[in-house]
Amino acid sequence: MSDDSEVVDAELVDDHLPALAQPAASPQPAVDRHTILRPGELPAIARPAYTARDFYVSDATAELIDEHSAPKNTDSNYRSQRGMFQRWCDDMGRVANPCTTATYVEYIAAMIARGYAPNSIKTHKSAIRSMQPEDAKPGTAVANGMIKEYAKAWAKRNRVKKAPAITDPMFRAMVATCDPRHPIGIRDRWALTVGRGNLHRRIELADLTIPQIDVDDHGVTHWVAMSKTDQDAVGEESWIPAEPGDPLICPVDATRAWLNCLHRLGVRDGPAYRALTVAGTLQNRATATDRGEHVTGDAINDMVRGRAHKAGLPNWQDITAHGLRRGGAQAIADAGGDPTKQGRWAPGSTVVKKEYLDRAQSRADNPWLKVQEKRRKASG
Repeated sequence: MSDDSEVVDAELVDDHLPALAQPAASPQPAVDRHTILRPGELPAIARPAYTARDFYVSDATAELIDEHSAPKNTDSNYRSQRGMFQRWCDDMGRVANPCTTATYVEYIAAMIARGYAPNSIKTHKSAIRSMQPEDAKPGTAVANGMIKEYAKAWAKRNRVKKAPAITDPMFRAMVATCDPRHPIGIRDRWALTVGRGNLHRRIELADLTIPQIDVDDHGVTHWVAMSKTDQDAVGEESWIPAEPGDPLICPVDATRAWLNCLHRLGVRDGPAYRALTVAGTLQNRATATDRGEHVTGDAINDMVRGRAHKAGLPNWQDITAHGLRRGGAQAIADAGGDPTKQGRWAPGSTVVKKEYLDRAQSRADNPWLKVQEKRRKASG
């Protein structure tokens, strides 16, 4: 629903509009929940009167509206962000739901004043607006303009520090720390190889179940039931080829070893990644009320960082599970491939183009490579 139609609804409730199909007797001040008045500023004159034609939709459009079902966002981040907004409104004596545009703008300004990153502010903005009733959402023009200008200044002062990509040598060193005789080592080797091979986001790996894994001599297939770019849970297959000449990092060997280990532990269904004790037995998850037998994405992060530490990698404390995804995607791009489908990015993803494809092309075209090639020829 557009902002204009929302304004009309408010005016109807407040009896600012005459009956349908009747012209306005005289101009009315256009003051509603979206109005932001500066000190000394007078309200504008109302928009022209509307008729019934401005409110009715066709039968075909009505059917489309009835068929539409907006997905419910149960993301924990949204719940947290909405809670923050509610508490701020309580402290400020403002109504949180439905909020006015002025309250919406004031909250965005407060986040800017506190130095939040622009992307973080945008997610808060979306979380707040989506919690509002469909016919009472605050206007976005002013808030968007504020964030846009703030982002320019913020970018000059800050450089986003990304998790380092786990390169091939780093990856091999981490896998080499996994004891093939101990359940934890078997699990971690599997998680590292398939996490990198399928370019898994950490939550995708944590959500993966045993029935969603198929393995044969040629490779490993994962059914990714839902991802960041598949919020409707359509699902998608992702396949990793075997590495027959390199058993250390072969996903087929690693997957078979872990599935066999799970069978020995009495596990044949449910989550594929399991929390284990130091002794290699299943952890008691009776108190894990939110995720049950599924571990969290943070647990995957901790495992990856722990393996980086055991491998003695520099700056191991900065390494995260996302580094597996970044490193794998960059390796594919450097080899002339496109990681888009393998990593379940949206088609035509600007992230893939900028972060991986363009970067790979830039490195391949680097003029110093020609200098090095000339030196090799001269020395040969």
